[in-house]
Amino acid sequence: MFMGEFQHTVDKKGRLIMPARFREGLSQGFIVTKGLDHCLFVYPREEWFSIEKKLKTLPFTQKEARAFVRFFFSGAVECELDKQGRVLLPNNLREYAEIQKDVVVIGVSSRVEIWSKENWEKYSSEAELSYEEIAEKMVELGI
Repeated sequence: MFMGEFQHTVDKKGRLIMPARFREGLSQGFIVTKGLDHCLFVYPREEWFSIEKKLKTLPFTQKEARAFVRFFFSGAVECELDKQGRVLLPNNLREYAEIQKDVVVIGVSSRVEIWSKENWEKYSSEAELSYEEIAEKMVELGI
């Protein structure tokens, strides 16, 4: 399980040092893809295969399903950590997530998210304002 928030930087070559707490869970390789809210999603291989299996069941005749699957898979890239615990983030994914240098890496249970520091701060401050509303909706969902 991934959890926590970590401040990091991306070097000039596009490499990010993955937080030490996340490395074991990603040691067998992982997939990085475009996430929602302009961040990157990072999935361990097993979790990726589970999601892929679920997405294959979506009806390709529905426009929204096709659009989501295209979005999700078109940006996906297989990655591994180098000996220093770094991952090379492809330029197209860095551009999508508006990542320049400073990033926030967060654990979200079964995945890791990589955010530009600016986007994370904006998202966090907006989410804080509606946290009670969000909590009420979670109760409605039985959580």
